[in-house]
Amino acid sequence: MRGLAKVARQEGSLELIERPTPTPGPDDVLVEVKYAGLCGSDVGIYEFKSAFERMNPPTVIGHEYAGRVRKVGSNVTTFSPGDAVVERPIRPCGDCYQCRVGEPNICQQPELTGIDHDGAYEPYICVPADVLHPVPATMDLRHAAIIEPTAITTRAVITNSRVSPGDRVLVEGPGPMGLLSAQVAAAQGGDVVVSGVGRDTKYRLPLARELGFETIDISSQDIAECRDEFTDTIGFDVVFDTTGHPSGLKTAVQSVRKGGQVVLIGQTGETKMSYVPLVRSEIDIQCSYSATYEDFERALRMLNSGAIDADAIIDERFSLLDAEKAIRSFQSGETVKPVFDVTEIED
Repeated sequence: MRGLAKVARQEGSLELIERPTPTPGPDDVLVEVKYAGLCGSDVGIYEFKSAFERMNPPTVIGHEYAGRVRKVGSNVTTFSPGDAVVERPIRPCGDCYQCRVGEPNICQQPELTGIDHDGAYEPYICVPADVLHPVPATMDLRHAAIIEPTAITTRAVITNSRVSPGDRVLVEGPGPMGLLSAQVAAAQGGDVVVSGVGRDTKYRLPLARELGFETIDISSQDIAECRDEFTDTIGFDVVFDTTGHPSGLKTAVQSVRKGGQVVLIGQTGETKMSYVPLVRSEIDIQCSYSATYEDFERALRMLNSGAIDADAIIDERFSLLDAEKAIRSFQSGETVKPVFDVTEIED
């Protein structure tokens, strides 16, 4: 079979390579991948940012996916051939302190699908049964392919934020994490505004408006004036930074009210700012990373119920045979969530 792999430790360097179809061990499941999404981390791998230097090319990338079980190992009793599944792609060690206290999403020694071992941009992937999540037979597998990023946002909003009905919420960044976070926050009763920059004005901010959200273009509008307009000069109760840009935290602190909360989802790298306004305003900084079984379950139910508009988020214009086109469109803000039909690359 063929898989789309990172083949060199430099920018670009994605190629279709030959891989043997894996054989499941006693505790594993062989999954036939049907649909796989493009994540910002896949773009980071393409750019070969420092966070991905531990990769050992060639490695097939991709970790957001949905498929069907084809074979199960001799010890597996929880899945059967034909079952629809997704993966929780941070595979925890099971032995560290975080794993023992129920925090597998921040395991000390995790293995990440599509980074530490071959991922989902190939027809078949072998997965430990205990990191697979069942999907209802009636669910569209295209929608199931975005359960993983949705789960990250259900954790951020439902588990790690204080969003309550009537709260004024700002989501910074109209990318996939931003628009999913906005929808989850709105489902929790928040009054949500989405902000973006100039490159977001062609596709992402208009999509946010189609989803029913007020928007701010901070490249042409004054963020302080917009904050005052939308919050009666008080500031937003909760601000989610999904930008992955060093300026996101600074803008969040300028936008949140005194006593409010900033939730960091995007991984910004280094940024510098004064702690004085944080302390004097008693601003709560909360980080949120990845997702647990419960977060996946919530995401699945929200997608299945229509609380999350999957069809609005999913972009099927791109082929896995020309994934670089999807990556370039993502980089320029011309798409939100490309989802590839992986069966295109079957031999």
